[in-house]
Amino acid sequence: MTVAAMYPGTFDPITLGHEDLVRRASRLFDRVVVAIAANPSKEPMFSLDERVELARSSLQTLDNVEVSGYDGLTVDFARKNDLRVIMRGLRAVSDFEYEFQLANMNRHLAVEVETVFLTPNENYNFVSSSLVREICGMGGDISEFVSPVVYQALIKRTR
Repeated sequence: MTVAAMYPGTFDPITLGHEDLVRRASRLFDRVVVAIAANPSKEPMFSLDERVELARSSLQTLDNVEVSGYDGLTVDFARKNDLRVIMRGLRAVSDFEYEFQLANMNRHLAVEVETVFLTPNENYNFVSSSLVREICGMGGDISEFVSPVVYQALIKRTR
């Protein structure tokens, strides 16, 4: 049986912590779709198309990984793309309550779609897109948190 999973998120921008989770998921699942949510309510720094392109560039060496943008409910995207698993990352205990609530709501909306959680490598468990954007905007060095292509895009956008 082929098992396909999605890793949904805003990815504004994709970080090395995200990449770590995608690499590990690519060893667990036959197909992984990094599903980038339009999510205009968060007022992202990068457009949906830019976030998709940055993720594709950062993940291009992984053969069983695809990147796609989407709008609407995550479970609807999962159904339309025959994705049976939603993969989410947990960095800290503080992430758990929100992610647990989200997983239960998704199960209620789509009982056929399961949620699994992965934790990032300890080198990245404190890294978030919002912190990376903030540090970069204040002139800090973010090179150890993002791929070179994302680094260049952030520098161009913030300075």
